[in-house]
Amino acid sequence: MQNLVKFSIASVLCFAITGCDFGKKSSTVVTPTVKPRQPVIALALGGGGAKGFAHIGVIKVLESHGIKPQIVTGTSAGSFVGSLYASGKTPYQLQEIALKLEESDIRDLTVSRQGFVIGQKLQDFVNRQIGNKPIEKFPKRFIAVATALDSGKKTEFNRGNAGQAVRASCSIPNVFIPATIAGKQYIDGGLVSPIPVETARKMGADIVIAVDISARPKSGQSTNLWGLLDQTINIMGQSSIQYELKQADIVIKPAVGHLGVLDLKARNQSILAGEQAAQQQIPQIKKKLAEFAKSTRALQAPAKAQI
Repeated sequence: MQNLVKFSIASVLCFAITGCDFGKKSSTVVTPTVKPRQPVIALALGGGGAKGFAHIGVIKVLESHGIKPQIVTGTSAGSFVGSLYASGKTPYQLQEIALKLEESDIRDLTVSRQGFVIGQKLQDFVNRQIGNKPIEKFPKRFIAVATALDSGKKTEFNRGNAGQAVRASCSIPNVFIPATIAGKQYIDGGLVSPIPVETARKMGADIVIAVDISARPKSGQSTNLWGLLDQTINIMGQSSIQYELKQADIVIKPAVGHLGVLDLKARNQSILAGEQAAQQQIPQIKKKLAEFAKSTRALQAPAKAQI
């Protein structure tokens, strides 16, 4: 009897203190924390000869703000810098390579009806810098864009010899002898895709940051060899540039239009221009990243649990 009384008292205390109700099953609804999917960021680097050193300044600023593209696409000078970056080089390693680069490292002159630069030195230089790593082994996904000489169609190199792909992408018509790969000849990608934004989209990029180092053709341009070369590069792909840029989320345009396409001495100036232009766009890039995170979180939000 005494035990029964103890049990009754214990039961009353249980109800009083915890609100126990043996007639109902209690349930706890746990709402999982939704971590938004990280965006796939692509960097689309345009062509422009020695002005391409501005790409290094852009990369330096992006990485300093924790913005690290997983995809890199490049045309001409953009493929040169892009291949080194995608191969795993840090921004400061890129800058070191640029500052030590001499014309003799990449320029092999010849006499030919097709051009006066062979391009083999450029190919070998790139491959030395990346340890002869093929494109498919790069830590970042990479494509170098070139133009097929026989058809005029865009060709995207995403596998194989990186130096060879860069050589093809940089082969300015009538300056470089066309690059030959697997029996086909290729010339500068700027003819068909001066800033390869569309290629980056096809690779699955959520956010594309385009770097435009092009310049408008200049009236009264010098008619000497180097003046004609400047004008040739400025003209190439003008009709395609706006089409490409419309597909980009962010456009960074370093102030390098006044620099020559062969002016290696202006490399510091180009890098600085890239840094300045990129820094101006950081707020807009962060806004895009925040918008992407918000939209992704909304899509991933679980339905309310029914009790």
